[in-house]
Amino acid sequence: MFKTAIPVHRCVRRHVAEHGVRSFTTTTDSKLPKPLEGVKVLELGQLIAGPFCASILGYYGAEVIKIEPPQTGDPLRKWRHLDLDGQSPWFRSLGRNKKSVCVDLKSEQGRSLVKKLALQSDVLVENFKPGTMEKWGLGPDDLYGDNPGLVYTRISGYGGTGPRSSLPGFASVSEGYSGFRFLNGFPGEAPVRPNLSLGDSLAGLHAALGAILGLYGRNKLAKAGADRPGQVVDVAIHEAMLNMMEGVIPEYDRLGVIRQPSGTTVTGIVPTNTYPCKGGKYVIIGGNGDSIYKRLMKTIGREDLSGPGYETNADRVKHQEKLDRAIADWTSQHDPDHVVQLLSDAHVPAGMINDTKDIVEDEHINARGWIETMTVGSREDGRGWDIKLPAMSPRLVTTPGETKWVGPDLGQHTTEVLTSLGLSAEKIQELERQGIVASLKQ
Repeated sequence: MFKTAIPVHRCVRRHVAEHGVRSFTTTTDSKLPKPLEGVKVLELGQLIAGPFCASILGYYGAEVIKIEPPQTGDPLRKWRHLDLDGQSPWFRSLGRNKKSVCVDLKSEQGRSLVKKLALQSDVLVENFKPGTMEKWGLGPDDLYGDNPGLVYTRISGYGGTGPRSSLPGFASVSEGYSGFRFLNGFPGEAPVRPNLSLGDSLAGLHAALGAILGLYGRNKLAKAGADRPGQVVDVAIHEAMLNMMEGVIPEYDRLGVIRQPSGTTVTGIVPTNTYPCKGGKYVIIGGNGDSIYKRLMKTIGREDLSGPGYETNADRVKHQEKLDRAIADWTSQHDPDHVVQLLSDAHVPAGMINDTKDIVEDEHINARGWIETMTVGSREDGRGWDIKLPAMSPRLVTTPGETKWVGPDLGQHTTEVLTSLGLSAEKIQELERQGIVASLKQ
């Protein structure tokens, strides 16, 4: 018989008490500079890929100026569910730590203002359709003459070169082109889309890495006497996805194998799968290590499946269906808490599949400080409210990133930033009357 289930949070507490946890000496002195403090970033992107790149840079200390079209702003402000003020909570997260400046890039005067900002910037991030920035006179060749150290970071579906470079490429299309969608699904069925814009986010992550590499390389190139120490960072969404595709290309090249979709399993690694539990819940069990597998079979009472013929992964692949059925027969008799508890006791990797509510309420996630609570608006005038945002990874122990403020209201920083360019209050008001710029009206 199996012992009574213990809630997972009790399991975590007991593990800490018995085994301890790794600890670090963390310095939280606010006087210490953030890694990207002093770096100026100009964001000309919209929606997800470009803005996520700039969000990462801003989280670790960069000053990010986000250019938005007057009146409408970034379309993400109106995507999906809207909050009390008609703005998307998603934007409050993706727009964190940024200064919103409304400038009409379709006007010559607006482009002139943005060019001045670009010439003062260390990094420029854009994810418009290829050719758009050149059409506006804001391409790399238009800026490097006066700002040779600029790290010009571009994100597009297919990159800046090649026969497809001029084509529009949304994340969904690029995920298919990369081969990712082909693998994501069940055999014999249509490929499945994750309910996320995964390609955009991965492209933004790669672009942030590229921007930081560009900044690091800029110092080396400057020391080497290069005339143009800055450079273009060219990120294609489908290439960001290809970076995640592990061994599929060398496997095909050397063995002629085209990896196929495999549902909830991973091809050639057994057992690792999603298994049903009572109450319609599921758990993930990774029992594919040889010694781990033996402990798993002992825990579920199937030591008959751990002897000769099952000792190596190559052996177990031959019996995948039998092994998954045996594990599922066991898990389906128990609550997920109970399954995870027993397997954790046996040092077998296992965990429940969390929905968003589970994540926000999870003890471990909160203990790590991964859920940040910020305020939208002002509590003083009674119009503010709290919002929970995900922190960002990686975690830096001495100079951690932070959310200083949530995504700003549209045009909240227009006057501040344009004043820093030397424009007078009268000139800014004149540009507002002409519809070239817009600022937040209190």
